Amino acid sequence: MTDTLRPVQPSAAPAAEAPDLPAPDGPRKLKRSIGVVGGTLLTISCVTPASTLFVVVPDLFSTLGTATALTIAVGSLLCIAVAFCYSELGTLIPSAGGEYAMVSTLAGRLAGWLVFVLSLLVVMIVPPVIAMGTADYLAPVVHLNPSMAGAGVMLLATLAGLLDLRANAWITGVFLVLEVVAAAVVAVLGFAHSERGAGSLVSMEVAGQGGHTDTVTAMLVVSGLAIALFVTQGFSTAVYLSEEMENPRRNVARTVLATLAISAVIILVPVIAITLGASDLAELTGGDISGMVAAWSNSAVGTFVSLCVALAIINAGIVMVIQNSRVLFASARDKAWPEPVNNVLSRLGRFGSPWVATLLVGVPGAVLCFVDLDTLYGITGVSVTGMYLLVAVAALLARRGSHVHTPAWRMPLWPALPVLLIAVLAYVLTQQETSHLLWTGGITAAATLYWALYLRPRRESRWLVTVPEDAQA
Repeated sequence: MTDTLRPVQPSAAPAAEAPDLPAPDGPRKLKRSIGVVGGTLLTISCVTPASTLFVVVPDLFSTLGTATALTIAVGSLLCIAVAFCYSELGTLIPSAGGEYAMVSTLAGRLAGWLVFVLSLLVVMIVPPVIAMGTADYLAPVVHLNPSMAGAGVMLLATLAGLLDLRANAWITGVFLVLEVVAAAVVAVLGFAHSERGAGSLVSMEVAGQGGHTDTVTAMLVVSGLAIALFVTQGFSTAVYLSEEMENPRRNVARTVLATLAISAVIILVPVIAITLGASDLAELTGGDISGMVAAWSNSAVGTFVSLCVALAIINAGIVMVIQNSRVLFASARDKAWPEPVNNVLSRLGRFGSPWVATLLVGVPGAVLCFVDLDTLYGITGVSVTGMYLLVAVAALLARRGSHVHTPAWRMPLWPALPVLLIAVLAYVLTQQETSHLLWTGGITAAATLYWALYLRPRRESRWLVTVPEDAQA
């Protein structure tokens, strides 16, 4: 066995004739059932623009004020370079393992393992944090305990994740329409009730203590970039779904780039409208978007938007459970754990979904809804930034050896883009809170210890990253 992925070789038979489940001694394969449209619906749903707008963006307003739109715009520009890296690596190495499969191939198994741990942090923390926001947006109809509501969303998402992926694409597509409608209503109302001009978008002001106005410094904007990167982070879901996409060499890149463009517009336009339409700086810094919508219109419209956001959160939970279960499934297939654990996690259900891995993502997520997760937003921002940095390193190494001749989408301006991205992301990490860096660093150190004591001594039988041989298209 080699240390990294073997180059994909053309199969003698067409990919369409390849069985969904290989021989017992070969790596299990997921069923190819979605194209660009289905993949884009699922991926945009994972970005979950409306729930991001209503759950994550208010925290940015509280610290960045009028600079929130500018920070998200800069983060979206950085994500273009990140998306180029994902598009090239995702078509070069179409694996359900996502980032860790790509980085293992090109930067070594230890780097791939650390990326896996960082991605696991993100995928386990984010769904319950967002799910707990459901109660706030169901309040116009029914009052629920946030933890109980979040746990219910996670369990519902788990049940949906056990279904066929094509069915989930349609379910999430319906929810996504309502989500986009809610974001559009916020944008229209905000622009229609503008209180200030476009110059306020770069005025760099936030409401301080005692009614004073504070200046947002450049360092605060840089610090906020970690969360801004997280705002559109879900476009990477296309890479996780690459084993279930038809013609992945072509469709993964299309899905990644299209998703980033669409989600950036859906999020950024309402943020600009809210910045212009807030009655004063204190209301903007407060970040009560539902309250602003009700003030701009009436209670009925406010209720409609709130219910759409609640559905968006449920939608996000479904897609995140789907994505995260694929990560666990792939890690078991690549033998990251003791053999009994690998055998259980790699089991596929009647619908072709990794049902055990789905349960192990969804059920603990429901439990996490009863834990105080306030500081984990910062840990998630650090993890996303670190993960993107390692993906950029892998992209810098993507055109050497046998991979030079492997069919794949190739990014423009290589290697300048990966080099620039590495420098910027490294600097963003230095500007994060020490506690968040220590928490993430401690977990990474523990993962490195597991690598040193368990995986590395068993390098011939553990952490053997593979890619389905029918991935060639």
